[in-house]
Amino acid sequence: MKLGELAALTHSRIESGDPGIEISGAAGLDLAAAGQITFLANPKYTPQIRETRASAIFLNEKEPEPERSDLAVVRAADPYLAYTRALRAFYPGTAVRAGVHPGAVVHESAIVADSAEIMANAVVGANCRVGERVRIHPNVTVYDGAEIGADSELHSGVAVRENCVVGERCVIHNNTTVGSDGFGYAKDEEKRWLKIPQIGRVVIEDDVEIGANSAIDCASVGETRIRRGAKIDNLVQIGHSCTVDEDALICSQTGLAGSSVIGKRVILAGQVGIAGHLKVGDDAVLTAKSATSHDVEPGKVISGVPGFDNRDWLRSTAAFRRLGDIARAVRELEKKIAKLTGS
Repeated sequence: MKLGELAALTHSRIESGDPGIEISGAAGLDLAAAGQITFLANPKYTPQIRETRASAIFLNEKEPEPERSDLAVVRAADPYLAYTRALRAFYPGTAVRAGVHPGAVVHESAIVADSAEIMANAVVGANCRVGERVRIHPNVTVYDGAEIGADSELHSGVAVRENCVVGERCVIHNNTTVGSDGFGYAKDEEKRWLKIPQIGRVVIEDDVEIGANSAIDCASVGETRIRRGAKIDNLVQIGHSCTVDEDALICSQTGLAGSSVIGKRVILAGQVGIAGHLKVGDDAVLTAKSATSHDVEPGKVISGVPGFDNRDWLRSTAAFRRLGDIARAVRELEKKIAKLTGS
């Protein structure tokens, strides 16, 4: 691809260099080879520009032009976004190969688009609907009554339970379960746990991606819903009747207890815990290893256990590191006061 074509595809502009040079791929500063384009998003990596073997680089509008005549400069409002678009252009993925493998099991009542690909040992249950260009990898199980929207991909080991819905252009990675039973029990007269029937479903809207080994529980009644564009990492637990709103980002090992509501564009960093029946407002951020037992206001950044304002948390952790010194100083003051008072 010509550099000029790539600049147009990535909404960038060429500041220096030949628009006609061939660009064959994209890679990081330390990995890029001749004929590839790279990027700089973090100033701490600026020294690597001198050594990169790339033929072109995405830079933001403020970054000085490198003192290298052999390196074409492409200006972008967001170099990392431009680089991402370049990667998508160079590595679009393999095309779906339409057809059902002879080793797959598809119930006669299932409606499967002719353009879908269902690989060996996959199982599609009764009354399922599989949309156009869906790719179902080996050993996927789609329970009765489930729906998979157009252009979605289910990787090996995924289970989509009964009556659940996966929207269009979704990606679900290996061994994730959509629609597993919610964790609901009532204690009977003999103080034994009696299982509450879990008869709801999970609805995953369009353009959602879910990592490997995650579990999204169905509701006892009603639904658990993951809204458009949400991104969920590996090893995430989403409890029954939760709602995760548009473009939320949930990182690895995070757990949401039942009926919690996560707002638009919320970021839950790794190992965050959300107690049940709570609401996290739009654009809020919970930093890694934080947990909250109360609602979080829109736009707040909180940290710690229990979670509170991130700025206060930073001051508190700074003070915590000095607790030994503070305790020592207090003891010395107590001794001085005792001498002065004769007590």
